[in-house]
Amino acid sequence: MDSGMYAAYTGLLARTQALDTAANNLANAGTNGFRAQKDYFRDVLAGQQASSSQLGSAVNDFGVLGGNRPDLGQGALVETGNPLDLALDGQGFFAIKTPNGTRYTRDGQFQKSVTGVLTTPKGEPVLDAQGKAITVPTGDVRVGPDGSISVGGAVVAQVGVVDFPLGTALTQEGVNHFAVPEGTVAQAGHATVRQGAVEGSNQDAVHGTMQLILVQRQAEMMQKALSVFDTGFDKTATEELPRV
Repeated sequence: MDSGMYAAYTGLLARTQALDTAANNLANAGTNGFRAQKDYFRDVLAGQQASSSQLGSAVNDFGVLGGNRPDLGQGALVETGNPLDLALDGQGFFAIKTPNGTRYTRDGQFQKSVTGVLTTPKGEPVLDAQGKAITVPTGDVRVGPDGSISVGGAVVAQVGVVDFPLGTALTQEGVNHFAVPEGTVAQAGHATVRQGAVEGSNQDAVHGTMQLILVQRQAEMMQKALSVFDTGFDKTATEELPRV
């Protein structure tokens, strides 16, 4: 079988998956703390027998998407004037407590519960540097660049800002929550905390729209290419094989 069909097929598969990613990125261009997903490629087959197989050798000459990885680039900081809104300028994450365990986010749109606990809009407690929920007393709240929270001039807590070793696999949960592999040790983040601001998505609508259109056109081209090979095989089957 012509290896060109494998190229067209893997190209179509890759562009179809990339189309889903581009659409999701664009849909979340206005989501606080969202991290755009970027595609990475791998070989189709793996294993000791892949290279010795005629099919494996042909297919492995081409790549398909291996999955997505989050783009950890900085998003735009938007001033809100809300003293409980916090944004991170630099690498790092806020730690929050969810029903599934500790998770990490760049969305610093926080609020105070009726009991004084600092939470996300979903009611998930924000954790301090020791991994404990933060209680904010009534009064004028000030948050320093290091995350220290002061009320009435007295420091009452410090927002935990954490980071992870280079290469740590972050798994996205929902639109702006991340989980890390079990056993991963968090380290102190070096991001600066900005009070009265939130970080937007690092995917802007203009570039997201352009990327979506580009990937869509590429998928259409691969589909046409695959159709050409399919038509060619049909012609061979109907016109050439009867002559044999």
